[in-house]
Amino acid sequence: MSRRLALVGLGPGDPELVTAQAARVLNEVDYFLVADKTAQHPGTADLIERRDAICERHVAGPWRTVHVADPERDRADPADYGAAVRDWHEARALAFESALLENPGDAAVLVWGDPALYDSAIRIADRIAERGVVDVEVEVVPGLSSVQLLAARHRLVLNTIGGPITITTGRRLLDDAASGDNLVVMLDGALTCCRLPDPSGWWIWWGANLGSPGEQLIAGRLDEVAEAIADRREEARSAQGWVMDTYLLRRVTRP
Repeated sequence: MSRRLALVGLGPGDPELVTAQAARVLNEVDYFLVADKTAQHPGTADLIERRDAICERHVAGPWRTVHVADPERDRADPADYGAAVRDWHEARALAFESALLENPGDAAVLVWGDPALYDSAIRIADRIAERGVVDVEVEVVPGLSSVQLLAARHRLVLNTIGGPITITTGRRLLDDAASGDNLVVMLDGALTCCRLPDPSGWWIWWGANLGSPGEQLIAGRLDEVAEAIADRREEARSAQGWVMDTYLLRRVTRP
């Protein structure tokens, strides 16, 4: 008999930002699966605690969490980045498959933000389903993304009138900024925006650890606020042991 594997988007970590659909699914499954990175990154224990706080707020009755040790990923910018990520996804799929074999019943994977935006949960669940060792029916429950919360916090509209918006990564930013005027950048650990050739030609709306008590927000012209962003980013990391940031870049309209 097929088992339910729900990928539940929890939003950015604030229990008040969990959707009613997500809360309902949390109450329907038998246990929760959580990718646990604390062995390699002890500071991320706070992320585990924030998931627990969400479950305490929204789950009626007892609940159980199964921690899945997250395989280490090659972050040394390998020559074949795509292959390195695919290997990591395969290792993750095997780890979650093992947890499912050891724990019968329906499960929910607790995913930050939205499972369909800058996350590997759907790819990993599909690998598990395709392997067929565990018979699962995959369900995706959307959540509020950091991109949406960034726009709300800065009270802005992500798109310009009649114009496109590009969602990219720090790894691709320099290439995409050469042809784009309006870009959302996810988890740019190196703050690649500071290497843009004309920082005075961009506005930036930046946010870190959105939805958490240590949330950080800065907006302004890139050349004027880049140093403050770097400083606040380190403050967020030091205060919470982790940092996840997102920002919108928009080219300055020349007179």
